[in-house]
Amino acid sequence: MEPNTLLDSVLDEAGISHAGLAAHINEAGRARGMKLRYEHTAVARWLKGQRPRGQVPDLICEVLGERLHRALTLDDIGLGTPGSPRAPATPLSGFVERATALWRSDEQQRPHVVAAPAVTGTPAVIPVWEWENPPEDSDVSRRGLTRVSMADIDMLRAARAHYEQLYRKAGGVATRARVVGFLNAETAPLLRGSYPDATGRQLHRATGGLVAIAGICAYDSDAHGLAQRYFHQALRLAKASGDRGLGAYVIALLVNQSLFMKEYRQAVAFAESALRASGSHITPALAADLYAMQAKAYARLGDGAGALSCIRRAETAADRIRPGQEPDETGYVQPGLVNVQVAEALLSLGDLGGAREHATAAVGTPAHDRGRVHRLAMLTHIALRQGDADRAGATAVEMTERARGMESRRLRDRLRAVREHLAESGSAATAEAAELIDGALRVPL
Repeated sequence: MEPNTLLDSVLDEAGISHAGLAAHINEAGRARGMKLRYEHTAVARWLKGQRPRGQVPDLICEVLGERLHRALTLDDIGLGTPGSPRAPATPLSGFVERATALWRSDEQQRPHVVAAPAVTGTPAVIPVWEWENPPEDSDVSRRGLTRVSMADIDMLRAARAHYEQLYRKAGGVATRARVVGFLNAETAPLLRGSYPDATGRQLHRATGGLVAIAGICAYDSDAHGLAQRYFHQALRLAKASGDRGLGAYVIALLVNQSLFMKEYRQAVAFAESALRASGSHITPALAADLYAMQAKAYARLGDGAGALSCIRRAETAADRIRPGQEPDETGYVQPGLVNVQVAEALLSLGDLGGAREHATAAVGTPAHDRGRVHRLAMLTHIALRQGDADRAGATAVEMTERARGMESRRLRDRLRAVREHLAESGSAATAEAAELIDGALRVPL
């Protein structure tokens, strides 16, 4: 059950409260001979995704339409026919309205949107299936009030790069509000603007990269349902742009989230879809990351042969990475990233020696602070598994110092996990590091 952001947006535009809508629905029902006793709690359930019964959806259209002085359809308020198939050929205008409604609800911190759980099973798979399969968008042009120029698109690209760097330095908690505010203030008007097909494809590509950053920040803030919806939006934007490589990058983000949620089979399937559908459009960096994440998933499933096969493919792809020949989005695949992914897979398979070799290589390679924290955490864990308390303690101290000032739920999770492992070792060499982590965790986000 997904939050109804369209209804939320129309309610906000009409300036009517939950209790006010319920009262007006009851009154409109009485005019039709119906005895309705709705309260604000019913409206809250509708916003969370529950569908009203009987004629109530039509009454909502009637009440809100009169308030806004325009006719509203069930699709306008997110209450179209239930069970109807989702079609990738749905006009982009409808998608744009749904997407911008979500951005608005996120900026306003609507609880039913921010706290929504991630979907699993078929609802999680459908957006990936739609991206991979026909039909494609034959024309993404649009007529609006504002003409979109290449300068506007360059602005979106620059914003994506800016917010990505901010995320790496400060974390997703601090960055999310900024990128979502930019989506609402700057990006939404452009999507509703006027542009020919060629410009529209570049606009949708630039927007897709920016929306993906919003998803990353939501993921880093523990808002997993929201993150997933942003990733699905970015995937739809990638399809509209015609850029298969961008779609594969977005799926890599979904693979990473699937691994976090322990949906290992889904992670394998998603990665395979990206590798298959992007074909020659996939870059060495992205292929390396997808294969490395597949290796982690196979290792978690206990499939050693599958994991080792993917490790070999990841290393082969990593050897083909050439700086300056990758799109901006795959800049996160820095030297050493594949090593730390492989180290995690080997650790799950029980190969401590191989895991330490790869983790040491990862730590010895320059990386931004966020990436370095994860690499140091992995090396700390492996050192503890091998009984090397001195190395584990020293590495954990460096990890904690690097993490200071970052507002990230994912990094805090990593610190907590390392703290638990240090405490379990019972060594004096790890006590200082554990105390340092305790102090870092006491700083609220």
